[in-house]
Amino acid sequence: MTSSDGGETRRDIFGATGSGDTSGFGGLVVRAPRLLSSPKPYGGWFDEATGALESAYPNFDGVIERVVVHRGELTLHVKREAIADVCKTLRDDPALRFEMCSGVSGVDYLDDPTGRRLHAVYHLLSMTFRRRLRLEVSVTAEDPHIPSVTAVYPTANWHERETWDFFGIVFDGHPALTRIEMPDDWPGHPQRKDYPLGGVPVEYKGATVPPPDERRSYA
Repeated sequence: MTSSDGGETRRDIFGATGSGDTSGFGGLVVRAPRLLSSPKPYGGWFDEATGALESAYPNFDGVIERVVVHRGELTLHVKREAIADVCKTLRDDPALRFEMCSGVSGVDYLDDPTGRRLHAVYHLLSMTFRRRLRLEVSVTAEDPHIPSVTAVYPTANWHERETWDFFGIVFDGHPALTRIEMPDDWPGHPQRKDYPLGGVPVEYKGATVPPPDERRSYA
């Protein structure tokens, strides 16, 4: 759905239609945020960190797609082919010193206006400067490949496996990209937004709770 000024919108808080919604949110029209960079100066150490990256990459705009400062947090949207090199720079540059990757997680923005609905999110920590930084890489479901950062941050090994397991993002160069939560023969990636809602009946104190797809129709 497109608004009069060209921005994307969706109806109600959850984006559902025809569900017999009784939450009271069904009449809302929600504007999707525009994919813009935050204006400079960013404030605090954010300018220092992005300045160090600009010095490391003369073609900064060809490596970093967006710089977003929101709620006191800094997020760099990185082009996928540059993610491993950017991580190495963030780790090794004495002005940056992000020595630790504390996690890699996935997000599925099913209605992403760019078509790149699958996002890999990297949480970095500088123990030297006591700073936290988020990196984000987005890809399409048809081409969900991102270079692995395990050679830079070995701690990313299990996190990349979990993100592949649940979201189907393929981390090229990972030493053993196998399932880590779901059984090896599990079909599909269950945290994608278009994954079928299902389950198995659960017995609880003599009562049987049906699987989610049999409790109520949301479609």
